[in-house]
Amino acid sequence: MNDDQREAVRANAKYLREVRPIDPEEIHEYVADQPHPAVVREVLRESAPDLGLVEHEDGTFVPVSAQPIETDFAGVAALPESPARALEDLLVSEYGAGWPTGDSGQRLRERIREFKESYFAGEAVRYDRETALAYAIYHLPDYYAAVQYVLADLARDGLLSHHLRVLDVGAGVGGPALGLADFLPDDALCEYHAVEPSAAADVLETLLDDTGKNFHPTIHRTSAEAFEVTGEYDLVLMANVLSELGDPVAVTERYLDALAPDGSLVAIAPADRETSIGLRGVERALADGGPATVYAPTVRLWPSHVPTDRGWSFDVKGDLDVPPFQRRLAEAADESTAFVNVDVQYSYSILRRDGTRRIEFTPDIDRVAKMADSERHVASRVDCIAAKLSHSLSAGNPLFKVSDGSESVDHYAVLTRETALNRALSGANYGALLEFENVLVLWNDDEQSYNLVVDDETVVDRIPV
Repeated sequence: MNDDQREAVRANAKYLREVRPIDPEEIHEYVADQPHPAVVREVLRESAPDLGLVEHEDGTFVPVSAQPIETDFAGVAALPESPARALEDLLVSEYGAGWPTGDSGQRLRERIREFKESYFAGEAVRYDRETALAYAIYHLPDYYAAVQYVLADLARDGLLSHHLRVLDVGAGVGGPALGLADFLPDDALCEYHAVEPSAAADVLETLLDDTGKNFHPTIHRTSAEAFEVTGEYDLVLMANVLSELGDPVAVTERYLDALAPDGSLVAIAPADRETSIGLRGVERALADGGPATVYAPTVRLWPSHVPTDRGWSFDVKGDLDVPPFQRRLAEAADESTAFVNVDVQYSYSILRRDGTRRIEFTPDIDRVAKMADSERHVASRVDCIAAKLSHSLSAGNPLFKVSDGSESVDHYAVLTRETALNRALSGANYGALLEFENVLVLWNDDEQSYNLVVDDETVVDRIPV
């Protein structure tokens, strides 16, 4: 099809989109030399992002909805069969049907050991093709799941539109991309741009082949630092990449500038201490006196106060089913756990430029204590307000990290005796805002932190925001 014919297809689509569903069978009759409807359909697919069109199952095209996405998301139980099969096909193509065994299996297991050791040592990982495949075996499922939980929160808040322009910085082998594609409803239009310089982009490209008709991917094979940002994006994803950047604050600030005025930058990191604290450090550098506002999950409840504690905070979701490729690689070495990774534990930060926050709440200084003043309240009972920023961190009495955004030292709520009046502490979701009445403040010398002791004299209520 020549340029004149392509322009004729687009012109007819622009006209018909305001009248009725666009049918390639109809449009081909209005184009010179009447190209085959299948060719017209391909032109419409290519032009869909610019025209704001989504393709229906019957092959017609309609304008994308202007309404925010609604979701009934209830969690992720497993990596779906389609991407799992696509990854296995890649492994079979690379090594043969016996890929988990023999030399290939041994090399893949060794690569997993190597990047795990490098990761915990804070060293950069170099992604050749074999490392990328090993990384996909180990991390594709949990990265696929984690991003959906964060996206679900944005959707519930009405912050994801049906027409999304997404920039995925450091896209890796595609866990977040596949999670995004599967999370979006069929009638959403997604212009997805991935920035990935390594051999992981080859794996990503293959796995993206199976995404829906209204998911339009483009892969930019360059580094986060070198990528030339053009246009605005509704969603910038920086998943599991901050720890691999030489200057994560400067790079993240650069991508903040790429956000649409009402867009969100979502940063995700593994839950381990160093990367989680590193993510929170980037958040604080950009939000506390910087160009961004923290939308969630951390809070700054007190004006003129910002948190300067360690900032180690992460969410935990239910384990995934063991995917077949992990099980086969583990069984071939008779090691049931070393190469199985189904934990969904992650730190995240949502930054925005428009000043909005999920929790807009300022406590009454005459009624509640701020955590910045905990030293003067040791051994006393106080009332306070804080966000719950962990699941239980103790095998004994339930222990939860809490924050009001003013603290310079970690604070934990310790549930020593649960009652009907304080049960909200254990039952509240990660990020929920809680009011504590008559909580005992103690100093924990071993952990160099403050404990808020919640006992049968304490009342804890969820604050609806």
